Amino acid sequence: MSEILELPGYFKDADSASLKGQRKYLFLNRLRLGSTIAGAVGAAVPLAVGNLGLSSLVVLAAFLMALICELILSYVQPERDWYAGRALAESMKTMAWRYSVHGAPFGTELSDAGARKILRERAEQLTQKGGDRVAIATDSPLVTDSMTALRHSSFEERKSAYLRQRTLAQRQWYASKAAANKRRAEVWRTVLVSAEILAVALATLKFAGVSEIDLGGVLGSVIGASAAWLALKQHAQLAAAYSLTSRELALQESLLQDADEASWGTAVSDAEDAISREHTMWLASRGG
Repeated sequence: MSEILELPGYFKDADSASLKGQRKYLFLNRLRLGSTIAGAVGAAVPLAVGNLGLSSLVVLAAFLMALICELILSYVQPERDWYAGRALAESMKTMAWRYSVHGAPFGTELSDAGARKILRERAEQLTQKGGDRVAIATDSPLVTDSMTALRHSSFEERKSAYLRQRTLAQRQWYASKAAANKRRAEVWRTVLVSAEILAVALATLKFAGVSEIDLGGVLGSVIGASAAWLALKQHAQLAAAYSLTSRELALQESLLQDADEASWGTAVSDAEDAISREHTMWLASRGG
């Protein structure tokens, strides 16, 4: 079977809800942090048009925008859509693959009806843990035609599809994300250190009477906003977690390649557990 496995509607809708929540949450936080910096700049730099002083207006507008963003974040809580959606999407994805390739608990001894019953029961359990944030509207909510076709394929076809489309693709994704997050962590650390060095230099010049420029408040806002963004994105933690999971999946791939049909269900279950551990750690780090 060479076609790409089509995942069920539960995954698609949960994934879509998660991405929308993530985009909204990160946008509002960018706007909030950027507004605090703009407010500090307005307070430090005199602005005027004719006799009209604009500094106070800039400060007012900036902090009003920051307040609006904070209120939206507090009451709408888009991060809940992000976290709940991702938890549901990844759980449905792992169950879809287990079902499709006869991974435990969807072994070859089960009929299609028996396997679908377990799938429904697991889906019901998931929706009770945050499914209220996700509406399922897509067709084929639990089982797609390609999932059924793969489940009815030979052992070698199922094994090949799982190794190529699931473990290899997931391992490459984790390795790529680990490298990207490591680079971003280094960039933001550089920004923080540079801002702190500049703040020390300007403070020294002002203390020595060499310069009258006072940008301490602005640089303090930049440092604070950068630190807050770095804590929000958790680049260093994600890089470490993704690297660990990619290594675990590399080991699981070797076990899967050597697995025969009798041990296949357990091998798939172990591989999916390795992926699920990363999702569990990610949710725990977000307070989910």
